[in-house]
Amino acid sequence: MGLVSAEWLLARANDAEVRLCDVRWYLPTTGRQGRAEYAAGHLPGAVFVELDTALAEHDDGTQGRHPLPAPERFVEAMRTAGISSHTHVVAYDDAGGAFAARLWWLLRLYGHTKVSLLDGGIEAWKQAGGTLTDASPAVPLGNFSGTPDGRLVADRDTTRQAVRAGALLLDARAAPRYRGDTEPVDPRAGHVPGAVNLPFSDLLDGGRFLAVDRLRQRLAATGLSSSRPVISSCGSGVTGCHLLFALEHAGLRPLSETRLYAGSYSDWSRRSELPVATGDAPGNPS
Repeated sequence: MGLVSAEWLLARANDAEVRLCDVRWYLPTTGRQGRAEYAAGHLPGAVFVELDTALAEHDDGTQGRHPLPAPERFVEAMRTAGISSHTHVVAYDDAGGAFAARLWWLLRLYGHTKVSLLDGGIEAWKQAGGTLTDASPAVPLGNFSGTPDGRLVADRDTTRQAVRAGALLLDARAAPRYRGDTEPVDPRAGHVPGAVNLPFSDLLDGGRFLAVDRLRQRLAATGLSSSRPVISSCGSGVTGCHLLFALEHAGLRPLSETRLYAGSYSDWSRRSELPVATGDAPGNPS
C-alpha cells in the first residue's frame, strides 16, 4: 500500500504498528526549518525525521548535496524513530510528498516494504478533521535492520553510460531550473544532456497525487516504454524519489526496475569537464 489517505490514517489512530514520520524540509533560502515546523504542530504520534542528518550524509563535495546516508547512520536513525521490521511507516510532509518520498525510497532500498506516503500530507490530515499537536512522542527503540540494494542506485558514470545507451533519464526539478533560466544552489545552470524534464509538481493536483489514469498519461508522455530503462534524478536525489514512487503507484514500473541517480544535478554540475544542456529540449546524451 504505497499511498494512503488521511481518512485511512484517522481510522488507525491507535494502531501501534503504524509509525508516522514527519519529513518536512525547506531550502535554506526560505528561512524555514523542518524541525521548527514540527515543533509548532504535527500529526499526533509522529516523529520527526531530519532529511539532512537521517536521510543524507554530510556533503563532502564528491557526491552531490544530499549523498545517501551511510548504512549505519540510516539504520540507527530508523531505530531511533521507533521503526522495526513489522512497522508500517507512513511518511508525510507539506509538499505533496516531495521530501517524504526520500524516506519511502530509502526504506525500500533497505528492503522494508511496509511504507506509505500520506496523500496530501499535513494539509489533507487537517482537512479530514485531524488535529495537530506540539507534543513529541516517546517511542521505543526499533529493531530496524537491512542492507541497501545497490542495483537501485546509479552514480554519475553509470547514468552517463545508460543515457548514451538509450535509458530514460527523468529530471524532477522545476522547468526554469531544468532549462537553465535560473539556478539558486548548484554551480552551473541547465540539465544533464539527454535528461527529460518531469517536474514532480506536475504529478500533483492541490498537493495530492493525480488519479492513476492521469498519472499514467503524464508519465507516458516522457517517452516511457516497457523496454526502456529508467533513471530518476533531480537537484540532489530527493525529489527524484517522488517520480519513482509515482511510477510504481501508477503501475508503470516497479521500484526494482528503476534507479535513482543519487547525486543528481548537484553532482553533475560540479564537474566542469561534463557538458550541460539548456532550454526545453533534452539535448544529445553526452
